[in-house]
Amino acid sequence: MLFLKYLDDLEYEKSLGAELLGKQYDYIIDKQHRWGNWAAPKDANGNFDHNSALTGDDLMDYVDGELFPYLKAFKQRADNANTIEYKIGEIFGEIKNKIQSGYSLRDALEKVDELRFRSQAEKHELSHLYESKIKNMGNAGHNGGEYYTPRPLIRAMIDVLQPQIGETIYDGAAGSAGFLCEAYEYLRQGGKDKTQLSTSDLTTLQEHTFYAKEKKSLAYVIAIMNMILHGIEAPNVLHTNTLAENLADIQPSQQQDIILANPPFGGKERKEVQQNFAIKTGETAFLFLQHFIKMLKPGGRAAIVIKNTFLSNTDNAAIALRKELLENCNLHTILDCPAKTFLGAGVKTVVLFFTKGEPTQKIWYYQLDPGRSLGKTNPLNDADLKEFVELQKTFADSDQSWTIPVPELAEGAEWDLSVKNPNAPEAAPLRDPAAIIEEIIALDKESEVILGRIQGLLG
Repeated sequence: MLFLKYLDDLEYEKSLGAELLGKQYDYIIDKQHRWGNWAAPKDANGNFDHNSALTGDDLMDYVDGELFPYLKAFKQRADNANTIEYKIGEIFGEIKNKIQSGYSLRDALEKVDELRFRSQAEKHELSHLYESKIKNMGNAGHNGGEYYTPRPLIRAMIDVLQPQIGETIYDGAAGSAGFLCEAYEYLRQGGKDKTQLSTSDLTTLQEHTFYAKEKKSLAYVIAIMNMILHGIEAPNVLHTNTLAENLADIQPSQQQDIILANPPFGGKERKEVQQNFAIKTGETAFLFLQHFIKMLKPGGRAAIVIKNTFLSNTDNAAIALRKELLENCNLHTILDCPAKTFLGAGVKTVVLFFTKGEPTQKIWYYQLDPGRSLGKTNPLNDADLKEFVELQKTFADSDQSWTIPVPELAEGAEWDLSVKNPNAPEAAPLRDPAAIIEEIIALDKESEVILGRIQGLLG
């Protein structure tokens, strides 16, 4: 409903722009299926017309029998895949109307109709509303939230990579497309220097900047809608299994300037999928990391979220992948994230920042410590990451950051990249069990004496 209301306001805005130029605007949606006809008809005074508004079974019959089939058919009617018409068809080809009551649907439509998405500020509010909905799906344990990466973490990753207009940005495990939406916001506001964008810059941003792939149907639909609601009218998102592509088949023309991603971890891939990769492993995240390295252009930059056990696992695949990363990329920064950075996830994560095409000489580590326990009511925020972003610019050492030369990491031949803060105070040595037992006995005796005195006073 939010999407259809947004689409109606978008068309209205474009029709006004065409009218000012003395041109005719061709509506995407036919008149009988526009929002103002079926969802929120108005009378001559512009007030909601209850007499002509469909409700109950009539509304359900129209939505299920006419509207959805009409919107789904856009995919076949579109000129090509890089159009908003094609994306509309894809969205409504994947989703179903799950509201069973026409009366409940009518109430919801009237509430949504009160929203306005015609100014940039209103569109911004809508995108935040949609983002919070995805986030809440995760907090409630429903489908959708698993695709949600905390936005403050994404913004910090973007601040480090500093993308520019003209560079391509890719996420092969798009989820809800949060990385691409935040990168769009960053570039739309002029990037690092907040420069004013030209008309050609805006065209580049819309059509030749963002590329993504997503395997799951629900996530794919969420990603397309999220990008459109953020202002990217025809998202370049493919519904495909990224890992089904053989690394050897990836051509230089397919490589990207920047990769931002949080690939799924913990999954197990089949043997036939593993055959697409030089380093064979069932761990989904390790296969994605190989894919991302291959998909980067020489000199390309990446920021990838991965579980922290990748840094120290002693299996052959993990060791080989760390060696590959250090020898063929400059893994210049590792951000160690605190527990519960990802709500509902039981694993700790790190972010790997690297540049392709030059070996790693040294790694700058930052151990993020927000000074509190993170949780649903106390999530990560932008202020928590401010020091990291600032210190990373010069790879400055601090109580939370340090630098390690790669030769030291290679000493054990396992390329262990574990986060071990040399500035942290040493833990107190463990006491001998016999000494602990002696202390317990002594304390028990003291307690007996004290209780005896209290008993004497009471007597």
